[in-house]
Amino acid sequence: MNSLDDAPKPHFVLIPFMAQGHTIPMIDMAHLLAKHGAMVSFITTPVNAARIQSTIDRARELNIPIRFVPLRLPCAEVGLLDGCENVDEILEKDQVMKMTDAYGMLHKPLVLYLQEQSVPPSCIVSDLCQPWTGDVARELGIPRLMFNGFCAFASLCRYLIHQDKVFENVPDGDELVILPGFPHHLEVSKARSPGNFNSPGFEKFRAKILDEERRADSVVTNSFYELEPLYVDSYQKMIGKRVWTIGPMFLCNTDRSTIADRGAKRHQLIKSILEEIALGLEASKRPFLWVIKSDNMPSETDKLFLPEGFEERTRGRGLIIQGWAPQALILSHPSVGGFVTHCGWNSKIEGVSAGLPMITWPHCAEQFLNEELIMNALKVGLAVGVQSITNRTMKAHEISVVKRDQIERAVVELMGDETGAEERRARAKELKEKARKAIDEGSSYNNVRQLIEYISSRGTRTDVQ
Repeated sequence: MNSLDDAPKPHFVLIPFMAQGHTIPMIDMAHLLAKHGAMVSFITTPVNAARIQSTIDRARELNIPIRFVPLRLPCAEVGLLDGCENVDEILEKDQVMKMTDAYGMLHKPLVLYLQEQSVPPSCIVSDLCQPWTGDVARELGIPRLMFNGFCAFASLCRYLIHQDKVFENVPDGDELVILPGFPHHLEVSKARSPGNFNSPGFEKFRAKILDEERRADSVVTNSFYELEPLYVDSYQKMIGKRVWTIGPMFLCNTDRSTIADRGAKRHQLIKSILEEIALGLEASKRPFLWVIKSDNMPSETDKLFLPEGFEERTRGRGLIIQGWAPQALILSHPSVGGFVTHCGWNSKIEGVSAGLPMITWPHCAEQFLNEELIMNALKVGLAVGVQSITNRTMKAHEISVVKRDQIERAVVELMGDETGAEERRARAKELKEKARKAIDEGSSYNNVRQLIEYISSRGTRTDVQ
């Protein structure tokens, strides 16, 4: 037996940011660490636990050593309605600020809970948007590792943007600025770069995030080295600490029910966007599966949003799923030949792992940087043509709607037989093979083992910075 098998199992405490796109990869991380023999406590709240109840139940059925810990979130104390515990459920910026204050108030109950455990915590792995956890780690004398839900490419961009204050004297908008310190020429714009809570009122929170990022022991990412070696090496060198690439983390799930249960996010699309997508798909004359995630009941969505006669005209080549769908399972089906994605990293890594060329449709945050990676570095993407950001707080008239002819063009080109399309498919297939190898026996497999060994060797100590 090797040293990892002989050593006492370390206790990892995982703390996600309470938004579905942040929570899903950390659930995958919990399964990955548990699969490799670590003990895991997953910190959540009652409402957020209810949203992932099927995941919790399935882990219990399979005897996976993950303990889900719902701590009461003090909503009323910060001026939020009871039960308002997930960022996905709110739109106003002042409510987001109140919610981050409420998360910070979990410090004391979390310390008390962990101090009562028979197996003391070995480390905290927390989302970069949960900076208060650094204080918890120092109080307990254990390292805090920062989980960054970005890829290394976007993480490096974000770090350089804030370290060098690239946009300090740049007006809001699409003016391109050369990013200093990047390993090759790259131009970025303020409007299409990660905001990192740049809105007024978030100054202290933003400063805390950046301070705790500097003080973190190391960084964990849901990427794999073979996907972006130049950017992993550059990011690691730039921040001067280890970057643990342990993805694609969801591939550790071999149980189909566990994969199917990942996530349950819902949001509402405005009518004009749905109409353009529908008519673009219809005009492409290609088979499609379209998932409409909406707060509306299916019958209401039929009446209000889809063009009249659309479903009849596309019957036999189009399938619409209204509500939530198991994206990873769908993408892995052999009949799927392409993926239209908003360019969030969770979706990107699932698309890469499925070996699919992608149509990129970024909305906000780091998604435009992910588009740059997929389009110009990995060369497995085709842009639908989005030029400006879209976020949940924008009004309908503020949103730049992608037109049906842009959607038709992108679908036809992606799924075509031309040389460029064939080359994209070939490159995507190569990335799929690299992703599976990385998590099964390659770099990510080794990094997870090394991470557990590293935490085991540290033990509980009091000299954490």
